[in-house]
Amino acid sequence: MMKKLSNRHYVIVALIYFVIAAMLGVTLRFLYVLDIDLNYRYVVHGHSHIALLGWVYLGLTTLLVALYLKKEVLKKYRIIFWSTQITLIGMLFSFPIQGYGMISILFSTLFILVSYVFTWFFIKNIPLDIKKSNSYKCIRIGLFYMILSSLGPWSLGIIMNSLGPDSVWYRIAIYFYLHFQYNGWMILVLLGLFLKVLEMKGKNISVKKFKEFFYVFNLGIILSFFLSTLWTSPNAIFFFVAGLGAILQLLGFYKYTTLILIKHKFKTTISRLQDSMFRLFLFLILIKFVLQILSAIPFVAEIISRVLDFTIGYLHWTFLGVVTIGILFFMEYYKLIKISFFNLILYSIAFFSTEFLIFYKGGSVILGYTVFNSYYETLAIISLLLLLAVLYMLVNTPFKK
Repeated sequence: MMKKLSNRHYVIVALIYFVIAAMLGVTLRFLYVLDIDLNYRYVVHGHSHIALLGWVYLGLTTLLVALYLKKEVLKKYRIIFWSTQITLIGMLFSFPIQGYGMISILFSTLFILVSYVFTWFFIKNIPLDIKKSNSYKCIRIGLFYMILSSLGPWSLGIIMNSLGPDSVWYRIAIYFYLHFQYNGWMILVLLGLFLKVLEMKGKNISVKKFKEFFYVFNLGIILSFFLSTLWTSPNAIFFFVAGLGAILQLLGFYKYTTLILIKHKFKTTISRLQDSMFRLFLFLILIKFVLQILSAIPFVAEIISRVLDFTIGYLHWTFLGVVTIGILFFMEYYKLIKISFFNLILYSIAFFSTEFLIFYKGGSVILGYTVFNSYYETLAIISLLLLLAVLYMLVNTPFKK
């Protein structure tokens, strides 16, 4: 008989994947320092899949299930949860060994199918009184973007067989997936969850004000996809459309923050620690939107296309910064995990230090200077500090309420 799991247990499982992803990240750093017989690209594949699909996906879906679904349907959800674990464990052991091979592709494909089932299950079981809420509208379109993003992985097989892995369309398919994952699915769910906090406090935003944010922001998401194509040096119209999309995202986010911060005084509903996390989230996501606008400038786009470190730094800023801090905020707010100021400071120091070093190395390529001698050793040690910060969160979270 399948043992009943609480929301706390789901969160702990997600945190375990976060620890594993951090361990794989540390391994990648030490591959530059120590003589370790591992395939770097294969470990990268394992690290990225467990980080996005183990930690982020499970973290977000756990919050959605805990806040939106009634207890009567949770027994059925456990089937989806355990099915997801099978696919994640399969990817965890297959990607570092074979990269994109038959077994890893099988498990990643099964994961996509299970995520479809989750989307159907979640929407089907949403209570009628929630369906008209502003927060659910963000969640629903976020789930749509998650499904849309999967067109990228589905197209890879066709592209590899017809055009080969060196084709520009191969990279565009991957960027299509990533864009609608973090700009669509992840960010919109987090913004929806902030609205959920207000709704649970009885502070509802007017339909008119919400629509102003909603349509502007979503148009920005769609148009800003073209930022992911600028490395191909396309026609000037693509730069214009991409830049317009980035500006619309920033404008939509401005409308959003004025609603929840000024009119509804969101910060009065949270603790001092949560306020610090919320401020950090706002700072990180603001910088993300500014970086998107800058990347639409042809000169900047050309630099980014030549320096992989800038792309890696941006992705880490988004996933380890914006998305992770957002998820941790809600887990702490709803008392699903226990975070201290020390833990937040430790994570922040490790995160910002690694970001600085990554962008510093990218700058060395552009400006023509040589990184300091112990660069890779320093990056590996600070990455280890990030692992310790995540591990501390896991250990400090009680298994039972």
